[in-house]
Amino acid sequence: MNENSPEITLYHNPKCSKSRQTLALIEEKNPTVIEYLKTPPTPKQLGQILNMLGLQPRELMRKREQVYTDLHLDNEALSREALINIMVENPILIERPIVVANNTARIGRPPEAVLEII
Repeated sequence: MNENSPEITLYHNPKCSKSRQTLALIEEKNPTVIEYLKTPPTPKQLGQILNMLGLQPRELMRKREQVYTDLHLDNEALSREALINIMVENPILIERPIVVANNTARIGRPPEAVLEII
């Protein structure tokens, strides 16, 4: 990779149409593609991603997933750390796709939203 090209990471779910569209948009930039359902971010990485997005954990959660209801994740008593750990243990909860580049991040909804950071 040349010095002028940012390192780009895509947290990807190949079964998700928005994730596939996002990958197609940035493929020529040779992103590192992480299938986050198989290789979830660490709690530290997810915390950093949340900071780059300017979001709290619940804002990055897929609230329609059954596990969200099953684990009572709407419980306000759950701490940021607890929610991050639950997301790492249940990566299906993490909204997708996420692109990280230039010390910032964007959710690819719509996919074109990621272009502003690369």
